Parts: sequence; C-alpha cells; structure tokens
Amino acid sequence: MAASLSRSRRRIQSEINVTPFVDVMLVLLVIFLATAPMLQQGMQVNLPETTTQPLRVRDAPLILSVNEKGEYFLGRKSVAEGELEPRLKAIFEARDSKEIYLRADRDAPYGVVVKAMAAARRAGSKQIGVVTEAEH
Repeated sequence: MAASLSRSRRRIQSEINVTPFVDVMLVLLVIFLATAPMLQQGMQVNLPETTTQPLRVRDAPLILSVNEKGEYFLGRKSVAEGELEPRLKAIFEARDSKEIYLRADRDAPYGVVVKAMAAARRAGSKQIGVVTEAEH
C-alpha cells in the first residue's frame, strides 16, 4: 500500500516552468537598456582638414515650365527662347542626371511646347518627363 501512495503523489509535470526564462529576459533587457546609449555615442576626434571638391549628391529635379503665353521658365527664372538650349547644356554639364520635367500650361501653344522638348533633347537630355495633374 505504501508503494502505491508514493507513486500517486509523484506526478509528472507536463507544463514548462517559464519563470527562469522570464528572469533571464528581464536581466538581458536591463543590460541592453543600460548599454544602448553608450553604443550610440562616438569618440570625439579632430578630423584632418583638406581642400577637396564636395561630393556630388543626387540632383534635384530640373523643371522646365511653359506658361499660357508661351514663355519658358527654368525653375522660377524666365528664359528667352534663344537662351533655352545653351542654358540647358550648361546645366546638364554640371549635373549627373540628364533628366528634365516639362510642365506646360494646357493653354500653351503646341508649337512652343514642342520647341521646348526639342531644345532639351539637343541640350543632351536623356529623359523628358511631362508633368500632369490627376483627373478627378
């Protein structure tokens, strides 16, 4: 009888005890919270000074606009028709990107818009994007 009693009191535990796991995770969390600010700070160093050219960063998009009167604008500056191609050539020589965006008023004369596109191509533009508004 004694043997059967001891067997009934010893039951196999089928659940995992997660308390030690949670304790370890909390200790690791505290360690990481304490060391994270130290990892983000750097050492103070005196960098050498040189005279080099600045690095080229990606160019902002070049926008050529044509208003309803047929006037050309590069950015916000007005450009005469005869000056458009030489100006674009000078801009493209200084840029990595030969991309241009054309914003033409819907009432702009068709011939003026085509002249703007042709001037951009002759100046060396590789891609001409036409800016439009989404239909409602």
